[in-house]
Amino acid sequence: MIRGRRHGSGVIVLTFIIALLLTVIPLPDWARYLRPDWVGLVLIYWCMALPERIGVTTGWFVGLLVDLLTGSLLGQHALSLTIVAYVTLKFHLRLRLVPVWQQSLTVLVLLILHQLLALWISRLIGRPGVPLYFWAPSIIGMMLWPAVHGLLRGMRRSFRVN
Repeated sequence: MIRGRRHGSGVIVLTFIIALLLTVIPLPDWARYLRPDWVGLVLIYWCMALPERIGVTTGWFVGLLVDLLTGSLLGQHALSLTIVAYVTLKFHLRLRLVPVWQQSLTVLVLLILHQLLALWISRLIGRPGVPLYFWAPSIIGMMLWPAVHGLLRGMRRSFRVN
């Protein structure tokens, strides 16, 4: 089978760069726990939209970049984003069939999975527990999913990313 040329690699890379920048942009102390998981949202979208191009390796690589940029334990986000990418790839055909508002519930589960794995690793190395508002980024990410999905889908169509 002959595959067509792949277009739009720069758009994919640009979306991940923007997500990484939004992850490290300074926020006031009161808003620190309200920052959604931008990298997780972008990774979930591209794994659903282009599963043959974006996958576990991409999750691992951008997770390492998140670890380096945020100063967390090296491999913490890499492991959790790899698992999120794997689960998204495993169910991408089912996820694409449901409406965006139902996808947002699955996105909530995936973002909570990311946070649970990161929290587990933090607790493993002896960091203290987290307050209840630690889970706010997952809920905010779920609420932002329709907008993120629409924005990235529009970019994918207008730049003919395949």
